[in-house]
Amino acid sequence: MFVKICGITRRDDALHAARHGADALGFVFWPGSPRRIDASSAAGIIAELPAGVTSVGVFVNESVDGIRRVIEQTGISAVQLHGDEPADYATSLGWPVLRAVRVDEADAICPAWPPHTTFLLDAADSVRRGGTGTVVDWDRAAAIARTRRIVLAGGLTERNVWDAIVRVGPYGVDVSSGVEDAPGVKNLDKVARFLERARSAFEQGDIGHD
Repeated sequence: MFVKICGITRRDDALHAARHGADALGFVFWPGSPRRIDASSAAGIIAELPAGVTSVGVFVNESVDGIRRVIEQTGISAVQLHGDEPADYATSLGWPVLRAVRVDEADAICPAWPPHTTFLLDAADSVRRGGTGTVVDWDRAAAIARTRRIVLAGGLTERNVWDAIVRVGPYGVDVSSGVEDAPGVKNLDKVARFLERARSAFEQGDIGHD
């Protein structure tokens, strides 16, 4: 089980999500995102997170050296690659990697990455690179989940996350725009309900325990 709240920009949002059972929080360092956070602000939030909450830095076509600098500045515990990064990034970084792929490109991209790689399945958008609120094809995602460790993203909300988990059978789920009032501004009630329903679906369905 892995439930991630992405696009964190505010301390109170982060601590609220952690209190309500988030396994991971995502911090977007890509300048093109409306949810971008600078390294200094992210470091301050990450320093206050309870033990056991994974901090994930999201990057789009950043250099390996650039990612390493942010790791050193912030203390992020994992890296999410949301661009066109090649598979050798996993080796070069020497850090836990979550590779974002579109459902329609998974068959072409996933085999090139190490077998233990976790893939985040998201909707296709070459401009915004995630956080679009667009739902992916759950049937295709379910087929991928049978052979790969996946985190399902794309259009998830408190209303559909239960069905998504049951139908797709992912290792985890990821939400950003589905629990927001505005980009980077989380709705605390939606965050709490999303986390409650996601964790309940995983636990009752015995899903995501590999």
